[in-house]
Amino acid sequence: MNDGTLEDWVDRYTDFLRMRHYSEATVLTYRRSLRALASALGVRDKPPGGILRPADVTTSAIYDHLATISEVSRLSPRTLNRIICSYSSFFRYLVAQGSIDANPVDRIERPKSGRTGVKCLKHAQVLRLLRTVDDPRDRLIIRLIYATGVRVSELCSMKIEAIDLDDGVVRITGKGNKERMVFLDDATADALVEFIGDRTSGPLFIGYGGKPLSTRSVQLLFRRVAPTGVTPHTIRHTYASELYRRSRNLRVVQENLGHTSIKTTEVYLHTDLEERRNLYRRHFPLSAGSEEP
Repeated sequence: MNDGTLEDWVDRYTDFLRMRHYSEATVLTYRRSLRALASALGVRDKPPGGILRPADVTTSAIYDHLATISEVSRLSPRTLNRIICSYSSFFRYLVAQGSIDANPVDRIERPKSGRTGVKCLKHAQVLRLLRTVDDPRDRLIIRLIYATGVRVSELCSMKIEAIDLDDGVVRITGKGNKERMVFLDDATADALVEFIGDRTSGPLFIGYGGKPLSTRSVQLLFRRVAPTGVTPHTIRHTYASELYRRSRNLRVVQENLGHTSIKTTEVYLHTDLEERRNLYRRHFPLSAGSEEP
């Protein structure tokens, strides 16, 4: 099992990701990045025997490849970090399989993205946005994202039979076909009852040709009715921020959002500005008017 070229191992790793139920989009993105790395190193660093194996890959070779693609393709720090993440995951897999002794990506410094957080609104701003939307379906789409924190893809694939209006819950199929339950407030549940009518099954939101509404349609809806820069992800992020601000329970936020890792959830959370201001005024000595040490 420990033999094989670097490209052979990329193929094995791709199968491993599918076995772990990674989304096909993620699998293909990782495969594309890794095959590009294998191809570039195969041309540049192929050993005398003519076959590039995982043990032949060095940290400096990966650094050089990253520098090249970053300059040629003008990659953003965020994209570069995503590529490095795919490399790191691949070489961790090789370590676990006994193909190499250490992960050469561990010594690679990640570029700083300059990202300070994801934009979000305040609760009152979301309510004002909902009041400006006249179409009941469009208003329900926005409200449902805010009430449940679902991704756009999850909203579009939502089925009527997955909604339990008596208990106020919705069964969601998220990334990697993982299921979770999200919750409905009474007003959102009432809006759903009115919208669904006498339908008992099928897509909740129907697009062209009777098919489920597309994510593109939802994105265009936001461009039409929401302030500039406010997207479905903004509303999802606002849900996460509001739930955490009021509950201080990061684990619940993680599970409601459908994140596998709690580290993914942390990027959504802000300390409330007003709370920070109040704590500063209450506890910092200069703010309290004290000049004593």
